[in-house]
Amino acid sequence: MPEGTTGAALLCYAAAVDEAEAVNETVAVLREAGMAPLEVEGVGSAEERMAEGQVILADEQALMDRALTDNAVIVAQTTLFDD
Repeated sequence: MPEGTTGAALLCYAAAVDEAEAVNETVAVLREAGMAPLEVEGVGSAEERMAEGQVILADEQALMDRALTDNAVIVAQTTLFDD
């Protein structure tokens, strides 16, 4: 992270068989990258979210599809925090 940054919020997409595995895989990737995640929260699969009435935009669906195709954790957005 840039100098003076005290933390960050990341929006990630991960391919997994369930939400728990997606969270665990994301934590593992972040730790491997030298980060120390304090809280990782899953929001459900695309199907679960649509069943709840959420709208999934095309760009978000594309990131989900890419994570699945690449069997990867994708960091899609970063918000840095400073003192």
